[in-house]
Amino acid sequence: MPKIKTNRGAAKRFKKTGTGKVKAKSAFARHILTKKSANRKRVLRKPKILSKTNTKGVAKLIPYV
Repeated sequence: MPKIKTNRGAAKRFKKTGTGKVKAKSAFARHILTKKSANRKRVLRKPKILSKTNTKGVAKLIPYV
């Protein structure tokens, strides 16, 4: 059976942790930052762990990453 191709767009956006969880950068942190509080922007800097429902689909896109 052939290998599965990695979705390159997904590989650039998501990383797997050692325990198999999927990390992603926070949304809403790109522009229009003037109206957001310093605390909110600080929280948005940290990567987020995807929920279990989303992890399953993303894991299929990045099988070897």
